Amino acid sequence: MSKYIFITGGVVSSLGKGISGASIGKLLQLRGFKVNMIKFDPYINIDPGTMNPYQHGEVFVTADGAESDLDLGTYERFLDVYTSKANTNTAGDIYKTVINRERRGDYDGATVQVIPHITDEIKKRFAALKNKCDISIIEIGGTVGDIEGLPFMEAARQFQLENKKEDIFSIHVTLVPYIAGAHELKTKPTQHSVNKLREIGISPDMIICRTEYHLDESLKRKISLFCNVKKECVIEAMDAPSIYFIPEAFYDQKVDSLIIEELNMKTKKKFDKTWFTKIKSLGEFNKTVKVAVVGKYADLKDAYKSIDESLNIAATELKAKAEIHYLGAEDKDLVRKLKDFDAILVPGGFGNRGVEGKIKAITYARKNKIPFLGICLGMQCSVIEASRNLAKLKNANSTEFDETTKYPVIKILEEQKNVSYRGGTMRLGNYKAEIKKDALAHNLYKSIAIEERHRHRYEMNPEFIDILEKVGLSVTAYHKGVLPEIVEIKDHPFFLGVQFHPEFASRPMKAHPIFKGFLSAALKVSK
Repeated sequence: MSKYIFITGGVVSSLGKGISGASIGKLLQLRGFKVNMIKFDPYINIDPGTMNPYQHGEVFVTADGAESDLDLGTYERFLDVYTSKANTNTAGDIYKTVINRERRGDYDGATVQVIPHITDEIKKRFAALKNKCDISIIEIGGTVGDIEGLPFMEAARQFQLENKKEDIFSIHVTLVPYIAGAHELKTKPTQHSVNKLREIGISPDMIICRTEYHLDESLKRKISLFCNVKKECVIEAMDAPSIYFIPEAFYDQKVDSLIIEELNMKTKKKFDKTWFTKIKSLGEFNKTVKVAVVGKYADLKDAYKSIDESLNIAATELKAKAEIHYLGAEDKDLVRKLKDFDAILVPGGFGNRGVEGKIKAITYARKNKIPFLGICLGMQCSVIEASRNLAKLKNANSTEFDETTKYPVIKILEEQKNVSYRGGTMRLGNYKAEIKKDALAHNLYKSIAIEERHRHRYEMNPEFIDILEKVGLSVTAYHKGVLPEIVEIKDHPFFLGVQFHPEFASRPMKAHPIFKGFLSAALKVSK
């Protein structure tokens, strides 16, 4: 019988429900339990795939092709598991499922309502992975009181009623703000948030308090009394130098022991603290490497969450600190700013805004022998740059940006031309590729066969491969021997463009070989 941990949030968004859940999942994993995490987002979008990153940050892609919230990346990195479509749910997708059933006549003419039809579908998805794990950690997005989140809260209430008390554990993540004028931490927002949750019918078993300062015993007693939770279940959650230090902070407060006791479970193996030790050892920096990430969303770090994590993970394995700066691709002073960096990365994206700036950054990296990594659109921009400046194909471009270009070095796939819906219709998820043996990529992967995650609609046009290889840009990996996956320039410290997204496969203590190779090259030429 699977156990369930529900995680909700209150007061404000972005308190770290995903990191809290993943940290708890890690502790339970270290006790021998098989853990999985499921995210429920209350927005009406089917998935975040068509959403502007300013709305919801990075779109994380699962191996089976689901476009999902960035929290799934957190789950994968903490737990070292592969998530799937079953791990991500939205109100839009749930309502679509129920409406499609109604259109087919599956409800035999009944009036279709939020209760029971929507809540029943939500509950079904709560239990989707019950046969694949010992504990399902279920994160409900948004904050308690949001109107769009009410069906999910109601479903959670019903789910608790329909299951044994010892099978359900409820955690509420909330804020204990510090009022500088009064020199005091305030518990009232937490009290109100928990009261709102209890009005819905859910009483939390544990409260995780985000706070800038330590909670003393009197504050914990106050929260315990007014929120009806045991004092030892009032957990302090302060900012840490690394999110990967959070599991140990929770362990020190016996979070996992308290949960196991309430769920009436027995530890499957002796707790192994090796993970804590290894994580701490990764923080021993000997040097710094400065990386410029040139993109459209330079003022929104969450738009490149997995890239940020991948660079930091790779740097720490190399006993270095990654000093990452996000530079706007439309910045008129971009090229001058690039002179201060050891490496340049151009990430994925859509649309023509900022493309010319990205191409200028690639030109600078190529000419000045600065280690360069292009991901997805970044790879395509490197193809455009080489076509224009090395092969002298004037105004070469992608048909995404110029449908009438004389030299369409990047073009849309034939099967994509008649696609009318944007959402969920790209080349998504894991695809295999074969690398040439003499390539830089082969040296990095130590393998010919690879499998990586994709999220794109346009591809490098094979018609221009021979022209570009004659001027120094080589295609060194293909999908099914036809679609280019990796491009390289050999006479360069590190110049690599990949059509896929290697950042989605990075893990703490298991840096992705491309990121590790990229930063290793940068450290060799660092200023």
